[in-house]
Amino acid sequence: MPVKPEIYKEKALMTEWRRYLHANPEIAFKERETSQFVVNKLEDLGLEVHLGLAGTGVVGRLKAGKGNRAIALRADMDALPLIEKNDFEHRSKNLGMMHACGHDGHTTMLLGAAKYLSESLNFDGVVYFIFQPAEEGEGGGKVMIEQGLFEKFPVESVFGLHNWPGMEMGKFGISSGPMMAAFDIFDLKVIGKGSHGAMPHQGVDPIVAASQIIAAVQTITSRNTDPLDALVVSITQIHGGDAYNVIPETVELKGTVRSFKDRVRNDAELAIRRVCEGICEATGSKYQLNYERRYPSTINHEEETELAVTAASEIVGEENIDLNPAPSMGSEDFSYMLRERPGCYVWLGNGPAENNCMLHNPEYDFNDDILPIGASYWATLVEQILCAEGASHYR
Repeated sequence: MPVKPEIYKEKALMTEWRRYLHANPEIAFKERETSQFVVNKLEDLGLEVHLGLAGTGVVGRLKAGKGNRAIALRADMDALPLIEKNDFEHRSKNLGMMHACGHDGHTTMLLGAAKYLSESLNFDGVVYFIFQPAEEGEGGGKVMIEQGLFEKFPVESVFGLHNWPGMEMGKFGISSGPMMAAFDIFDLKVIGKGSHGAMPHQGVDPIVAASQIIAAVQTITSRNTDPLDALVVSITQIHGGDAYNVIPETVELKGTVRSFKDRVRNDAELAIRRVCEGICEATGSKYQLNYERRYPSTINHEEETELAVTAASEIVGEENIDLNPAPSMGSEDFSYMLRERPGCYVWLGNGPAENNCMLHNPEYDFNDDILPIGASYWATLVEQILCAEGASHYR
């Protein structure tokens, strides 16, 4: 596999970085030590470093040649609020926090690319290395944008990468169009009238109403949505009642909605409201619904996808590029950046998922063998897009 030899020789160093980050995870907007680690590495490499966006965000700037074209590469830094079950030496030292999604690897691969590019300067233009906090459900990418990311660091395109357990190491999944779903959440309170469990006729049972709502929302996908459109509506929490012989006053439901198309997303919210209104009216109960739209769908742009394919093909060969990966119903706040600038988000195979150990699993670990692949992809992407004078041109 023709990864860049200059990057491959740094594999041991990158592994050391990655395992340090894995052992010292920090959750959304609290990535202070992680941020400082990144700052130290970038400053050692001679990059211009900018701090403050989204609190713990870091942006490194590297210029080579006389060109003014600029692109951005983004890695996420935060961990999950999860108790790690691994017992290897680099397991989490911070109880209740774990890098179970591989952001430690993402940060390391981007640092590895920054090291190579700062030493070779084999490009013509400006590269911004975006180290983003709070990807895991808190929208750090959105906050960085709202605080002026692309006004302060203007770029023509932006690129992201995520490791993908279950995909063979050395393979990429790259496609234009939808890659990750939109992510919404909702909190529903069903309000009845409490009564003795032996005398339900004296009250209004919110458990019965909530049960009917749970069953009915499943028909939003199966009966109200075009079978060719993807939609998931999941109730993920139920809270109600404290005693065997008391019908409670309220029941609380929480859930998530995943979709790719804005139209489907809009219709799903309206359908949930319609179901709640109808069932509560029929049962004599009331409801309070808070529906919150989190991340939009992650949609790759066609031209930038072609550039990503070209770069990845140089590293792993065309035969190792899946140009038609099935989109994931998971979500990604890189989607906000893709709505501001054209770009592409790719998956890099993390190898077999041992014991079905996928992302967000307490036994997950990033595969250090793919560190040189990811770093080489980033470096090649920069060299091809910001082609140095005298080199072959890829655009």
